[in-house]
Amino acid sequence: MRGRDEDTGEFFSESRSQNRREALEVLALGEKLVELTAAQLARLPIPAELLEHIEYSKRITSHGARKRQLAFLAKQMRREDDATLDAIRDAMEANSETSKRAVALMHRIERWRERLLAEGDAALAALLDEYPDADRQALRTLVRNALAEKARNKPPRAFREIYQALRDLMLPAQAAAADADMAGDEADDADEPAA
Repeated sequence: MRGRDEDTGEFFSESRSQNRREALEVLALGEKLVELTAAQLARLPIPAELLEHIEYSKRITSHGARKRQLAFLAKQMRREDDATLDAIRDAMEANSETSKRAVALMHRIERWRERLLAEGDAALAALLDEYPDADRQALRTLVRNALAEKARNKPPRAFREIYQALRDLMLPAQAAAADADMAGDEADDADEPAA
């Protein structure tokens, strides 16, 4: 039994339901960690002993054995302090945000490419307004070549080159914007009073 403090009426410890919810959160975190590649795991602040359990869990293919091993991994993770688990969660969220930005950039590049092919010089003028450093002549040539390749039913070489040119144009701009966001967040954190 948990028991209550007679003076305040508060419980002495957390409820079993709360303990179970926390254990299930750690289990879900363990499942996510097992699904990551070795390169992704290397970027996370995972203690070496947990990393061994994660690698071992990846090798198990039998459903029942895998489920038992994930439960064991979660048990080992619960032995770690909360700061370690929070650091792992924060790093995974940061990686997720980076991945979302990369996918958004890829979609943006694809939209610009389709727009250049559909609208021609009007889309090129809009692109040059947004990215004045773009090479007008090279992009115009690539668009013309891509349309000719499509008309002749040839491999889409120029189509791919448009993507590469747009990526080379937009990637530095996105990196600069991300750095500015990070600097703004750090400035906001510095302005907040310490608790």
